Amino acid sequence: MKTSSDTLKDEYQMRFSKTAEYRNNVWQVLCSEYFSIFVPSGSCILDLGCGWGEFINNIRAEKKYAMDLNPDAATHLTKDIHFLHQDCSKPWQLQSELFDIVFTSNFLEHLPGKAHVESTISEAFRCLKPGGLIICLGPNTRYVHGAYWDFWDHFIPITEASLAELLRLKSFSIKLCISRFLPYSMSTGWMPPLFLVKLYLKLPFIWRFFGKQFFVVGMKSKGIEQGTTIVDPEN
Repeated sequence: MKTSSDTLKDEYQMRFSKTAEYRNNVWQVLCSEYFSIFVPSGSCILDLGCGWGEFINNIRAEKKYAMDLNPDAATHLTKDIHFLHQDCSKPWQLQSELFDIVFTSNFLEHLPGKAHVESTISEAFRCLKPGGLIICLGPNTRYVHGAYWDFWDHFIPITEASLAELLRLKSFSIKLCISRFLPYSMSTGWMPPLFLVKLYLKLPFIWRFFGKQFFVVGMKSKGIEQGTTIVDPEN
């Protein structure tokens, strides 16, 4: 009988093996042209649900960690990355206030229940330094609609509003909340040339037409949310 780890290996191979090189090239652009704004080069960063490491391999940071339940993920990571093979909803074997940044992309919706998402966010809060950021990217069910369920391992429907509410409940303040950011998926559909990806990132006014993923940034705070910045191209 296959284990959950075996199933994860099979899912990743089926979805991403044919587009792995393209996906990595896109993430090089995303990291250099956009996400680097939020990640100082001297940061200690965790990629939560790292997959094949497209983000963590390409972002510049002083110390890099990656967490995934798929043991095959480790084979795709560069040697400078410390890999944590574990269920993210269980206690992390990490000291408190270790990270400057916790990044997660297209991952939280794969957790089997809301309690798992809540415990994961709680662990992220514990392991972030005061003032540290949690950066979340994922499919927005407000705009993806039925296509959200085309992936067998999607369990939790999330919008930018519901995620922002959860982060506030876990004592994060919301610094950035964008309902429409990137298009939905690179595992299926059109693969635009990289110069168009760069152009897209520089033209936020067109995100409202093509963006179907939310982008939410929370900051670790010690009380009631203060200094919230909400930026949404729809408004």
